[in-house]
Amino acid sequence: QVQLVESGGGLVQPGGSLRLSCAASGNIYSANAMGWYRQAPGKQRELVAQITRAGSTVYADSVKGRFTISRDNAKNTVYLQMDSLKPEDTAIYYCNAARSTIAADRFGSWGQGTQVTVSS
Repeated sequence: QVQLVESGGGLVQPGGSLRLSCAASGNIYSANAMGWYRQAPGKQRELVAQITRAGSTVYADSVKGRFTISRDNAKNTVYLQMDSLKPEDTAIYYCNAARSTIAADRFGSWGQGTQVTVSS
């Protein structure tokens, strides 16, 4: 229904910053809620941050105060500004888009993922 393409991942030192981007195309009306999930080796996928078209946001407790999610509705793009990165943030980050914020991981569309590695 909606196609998502992430970019901006890479290798960064602890305390550094990265900004992830996710461009949506196709059925944009299916992207009322957009967010970022991440999955580290040996761990389950978890919600990092989510934002609605109206601008309401939610964050995982582990990233509050360090990450900022935003979206440009005109460009159909969502961003994740990641500051003060920690090794625990190392994971593949996936963009998600859904009609609702509820159970977006079950009913939404997914991007291909972008690797974020935080290491010295």
